[in-house]
Amino acid sequence: MVLYTDRLKLRLVEPRDAEPMERLINDKEIARTTLGIPHPYPPGSADAFIQRRQEAADKGEGFSFAVLDRPSGTFMGIVGLRIDPAHHHAELAYWLGRAYWNKGYCSEAAKRVLQFAWEDLKLHRVWAAAMTRNPASFRVMEKMGMKHEGVFRGHVLKDGTYEDLTYYALLRSELS
Repeated sequence: MVLYTDRLKLRLVEPRDAEPMERLINDKEIARTTLGIPHPYPPGSADAFIQRRQEAADKGEGFSFAVLDRPSGTFMGIVGLRIDPAHHHAELAYWLGRAYWNKGYCSEAAKRVLQFAWEDLKLHRVWAAAMTRNPASFRVMEKMGMKHEGVFRGHVLKDGTYEDLTYYALLRSELS
């Protein structure tokens, strides 16, 4: 399964992504505002992550796409969906290496995965969450047309601090 945008190629994560993934993700600035990424990133963890995400894809429970620069094939990060089949909705999550921030890559990749969610998976709802201190992440959500649903105060514990999460979502019925 491969998705394309003007500048990017998105394909399901593969074992060959483990090394570049660990190199990019082992960055304190990425971990600081990302819920499930620790710092330092434990060596070998990318292999286990990729295995779990391949199993989820095989079961139709989620899809994690490696974000690649289209001309060079350089690994840039991941955009993924975790699907709840009982309710026909999914959580959208993403991260990119710091060298690729503020260039529109994340919005471009996330929009394409959102299109996949509607057209191929026929989902009813897609939602996403970000720490309130990570406005770049929720700007991506806003650019996709997601609507702000609220803030869960002190909702998660990250590095010893309770963090507020802001939630956004889009319903199939809201597509233009």
